[in-house]
Amino acid sequence: MNIKSQKDFFSGLMFMVIGVAFAWGATTYSVGTGARMGPGYFPLLLGILLALLGGVVTFKSLVVETEDGEKIGSWAWKPLFYIIAANLVFGVLLGGLPSIKLPAFGLIAAIYALTVIASMAGEEFKLKEVLILATILSIMSYLAFIMLLKLQFPVWPTFITG
Repeated sequence: MNIKSQKDFFSGLMFMVIGVAFAWGATTYSVGTGARMGPGYFPLLLGILLALLGGVVTFKSLVVETEDGEKIGSWAWKPLFYIIAANLVFGVLLGGLPSIKLPAFGLIAAIYALTVIASMAGEEFKLKEVLILATILSIMSYLAFIMLLKLQFPVWPTFITG
């Protein structure tokens, strides 16, 4: 059987692999029942649905004819680097790195860094727009996670708050 759409074929495989990994990882937790869900219930169902979706996309790529076979293009290294770097920097700034005595900088600084670094992945970079977006994201994150959900993680750098 020939692959008629490379993009759909490989994205379907990716969905299936991630779905199976989630479902398999969820089996180490108590699943429970529909009425009394355990911590593994949602990841198990999500993994199964993702794997099924991947199966459908992969099957479609083998059956539905496309014009040029939808070849896979080259890797977009710049966006890949900046998005991964933004997430790593966010995690480090939010929690710090005790192993090298780097203090936690808190939610606000982490969101600003995440927004600035991730915006460098695009074609255009306008600092004013990025800072406006970071401010809105910081305010909304503070309201959602700290005020409404009452989550306990640092908002401001530890060297300021003590």
